[in-house]
Amino acid sequence: MTLATVPDRKQQRLKLLYSQRVNIFGYSGAPDEPQNRLAVEWVRDNIIRFGGDPKCITIFGQSAGGASVDYYSYAWSKNPIVAGLISHSGTALSFSPNTPNMSAMYWYTVSSLLGCGTSGNVLSCMRSKNTTDILRAVALVPPAPTQALSQPVFHPTVDNKTVFGDYPALSSNGSFAKLPYLAGNLDYEAGFYKLSAYATNKTLTPAQWDSFNLAGFTCPTGVETANRVKYGVPTWRYRYFGEWLNLRLYPGSGAYHGSELEMVFGTAVDVSDAPNTGLENAISRYMMKAWAAFARSPADGLEDFGWPRYDPQNQTLVRLAFNNETAASFVDPIVYDALCPSVNNPAPAQGAF
Repeated sequence: MTLATVPDRKQQRLKLLYSQRVNIFGYSGAPDEPQNRLAVEWVRDNIIRFGGDPKCITIFGQSAGGASVDYYSYAWSKNPIVAGLISHSGTALSFSPNTPNMSAMYWYTVSSLLGCGTSGNVLSCMRSKNTTDILRAVALVPPAPTQALSQPVFHPTVDNKTVFGDYPALSSNGSFAKLPYLAGNLDYEAGFYKLSAYATNKTLTPAQWDSFNLAGFTCPTGVETANRVKYGVPTWRYRYFGEWLNLRLYPGSGAYHGSELEMVFGTAVDVSDAPNTGLENAISRYMMKAWAAFARSPADGLEDFGWPRYDPQNQTLVRLAFNNETAASFVDPIVYDALCPSVNNPAPAQGAF
């Protein structure tokens, strides 16, 4: 999911949500079909009608959306339109995008099953098919082999225009838009993905789950934020620890992938249909204020809020809901990054995309 947050003249927030479909309808893999930023351009061209400022747009995504926000900074480094970036639990270093050949193979597998052919431009034929029939055909495409979870086959494809195949080098070289960046992840992302493993009869050891958390979330977030700092970009990095009875998936699910979103949006009760605790409400209010401070002024809003800019060598990693504290605490990133390699290998977490 991706969100554009635009402060209006009264410092209220107008949030425009749009879901990216991590399937054939969002990332078809059809050869020569462009990937674009039309949603952001629409916000720029129309937000003034809602009382917003087209020069003050922050894009915000979680999981695959977090990676897409980061992809965006590389694709439009010269004319980004937006003023700030927020990546939740996903960066350009978290997952490996498809090669063109991989995506074309998946695309033509589905088009063949639907009688649209195995080569050439089959898009018109595919668009004529019933959605249900397309999804049935997609379900017959075998997932790519991975070290952990099965990987969805339809996701971003390298075109070297909007999606690149060498993000570690691009990140190290500073080939991103120099926009204020807020990025982070959760203390136990795997708590959510264990459900997917259970559903497909996969059993991972605790060590494999630890590698999954590091490779997909902790380490890529650490590298991306460190490289932003290296090139003078105002950067903040957080780690969320909240675990609440009304959001718990099962005993021990912890601060699992996606569970911070209810805190940022204040929707835990809507999700669970069970009341929040007073402490849960207090932490949610604190997080909403922090995200609004960044959206209001990406370059310095969080400093005014009391968060130091991220510095990988100092106690600047923001811990949220740590030990149920209602405000942030700050720690040296090495506490969580000690096992990270200098160049992240996303393979152990590839199925998380």
